[in-house]
Formats: sequence, structure tokens, C-alpha cells
Amino acid sequence: MPVVESIVYPELIAYLLATYLFGAIPTGYIVAKKLKGIDIREHGSGNTGATNVKRVVGNKAGLFVLIFDFFKGFIPVFIFPFLFPDQEWVRILVALMAMLGHSRSVFLKFTGGKSAITGLGCVLALEPVVGLLAGLLAFLLVKLTRLVSLATLSAAVAAPLMMLLFGSDMSHVIFAALGGLYVFYLHRGNIVRLIQGTENRI
Repeated sequence: MPVVESIVYPELIAYLLATYLFGAIPTGYIVAKKLKGIDIREHGSGNTGATNVKRVVGNKAGLFVLIFDFFKGFIPVFIFPFLFPDQEWVRILVALMAMLGHSRSVFLKFTGGKSAITGLGCVLALEPVVGLLAGLLAFLLVKLTRLVSLATLSAAVAAPLMMLLFGSDMSHVIFAALGGLYVFYLHRGNIVRLIQGTENRI
């Protein structure tokens, strides 16, 4: 059945909506409120992602947020083909909805994080080898430079290139490219600071 027709299935629409809502769980906001009684958006970089939580609340809190936000992308994308076989093009919409939920949470008046770790979860679910390599690249760059934004942007560029190199499904390549562009858009302030040499290090 054509993908265009399948998208209108109520079950698929419900799954896409559920993915967005799962991605929209404001993990960093909740953790900062519970542990420090603060609105994380009013501190540090102002976003709800793991890096800002680590800086403002602490290492353990940052790690918890990182893991939870990773699974906000990984779980719905990994489960999808078991529930809806042969819908790989719709699966990339699921991945994009997870990233959108994280960065534009309905629970926070459409604010949120920068979708990098959620996007990595999506990539790992789609292409495990590429996800692992992109994650390793980001980890090594953080260790070498202590610049999370540089590591994130480098991984965002590397993921679609590696998918092309490995002959991945074209829908996966398109997701990685679109997701990478979205990550770049959300990091536009970081890019300016990287160019100016004023970006914060961890």
C-alpha cells in the first residue's frame, strides 16, 4: 500500500502524536525543579538539555537527563517497525517527531532542548553502527576539546555521510540530513560563539 495512503491510518497518526508527547517530556526542567527548585530555562544557557542541567544542577542530574532524553528518541523509532512493518518512510517521521517534541515541548510553551541526544537515539535505532560511531566521535571530541556543541555538530555532519558510505536505506539518510540541519538550526547561537571563540566549555 502506498505510503501516502498509510499515513492517514488512525493508528499511525496516534503513534506519531504519542512519539511527540513522549519526546516533549521536559526531563531537564522536571529534574531541575525537583532537585533545585529552579526553572532551568532561567539559568545557564537557558535550554532544558543535559549539558545545561549538568552545569547548573550537577553531574548525576545531567547524566540522568542525557539517558532519558536519548531513550525519548530510541524507543519509539526502535519499536515502530514491529508495530508497522514496511513503513520505513513513515518511520523517519517518527524520528523527526521525537526530535521536535524534545525541542518544542507543548508542556513548556514550545521551548526545550536542542534535540542532539534525542536525535542520536533515533540514529542508533535506525542504523546501530552509524549511531555508535557518531556517538563515539562526539564523545572523543568532548574529551579533546570540552566543547559539547562542536562535538554535537560534528556528529550531525558525520551521521548522514556515514549512512551514504555504508549504503543505508535512503529514508534513513534523509532523516539524518534533515535531523542534522535541525540540530544546526537549534545550535545557531553556539555556532556564532564557536566562530568568535567564546563558546562555553564543560
